Amino acid sequence: MANEIVFDEPVMQREKLITALYKSAFPAVAKYVSKMGGSFDDAKDVFQDALVAYYEKTTTGELSLNTTETAYLLGIAKHLWFKKFRDDSNNLPLDSYGFDISDEAEEQPSTNKLMRYLETAGKKCMELLSAFYYHKLSMNELAGLFGYGSERSATVQKYKCIEKVRETVKEQSLAYEDFIE
Repeated sequence: MANEIVFDEPVMQREKLITALYKSAFPAVAKYVSKMGGSFDDAKDVFQDALVAYYEKTTTGELSLNTTETAYLLGIAKHLWFKKFRDDSNNLPLDSYGFDISDEAEEQPSTNKLMRYLETAGKKCMELLSAFYYHKLSMNELAGLFGYGSERSATVQKYKCIEKVRETVKEQSLAYEDFIE
């Protein structure tokens, strides 16, 4: 077709061009939206948005087509449909997934039970892990605070402390449920 909407043309010619675009491109858009689970109204909305985008690009002179108008409109419509689908799927309520979130929200790990297992690693490990995870100190700051020779030494010591806690949990065959009050 290779027709662009030109404002110097009479209104009737522009309307004919838009009608021709509807006839040539809308069936492909409707088929695509239908295949992707959309309704006829969804297809109309997406196509009209694609047509507006095409119209705006044409009027500002930003449009340089490498394909036909039909292919261009279908590409825009696919992009718009994907964006709409992505945005809509991100806004589904959690209960639509079949989760009963009321029970899950009440179960929180017991701080006392967690602390008891962390204490098995020793006082120095508790202080080191607390400084790193709760006070957000860098490894360089930890090395200076705890008297280690380098950042690497502090990293190794932090790893050893975590491994002590993991071993205790593994030895006692503990699961997440064991930490719930």
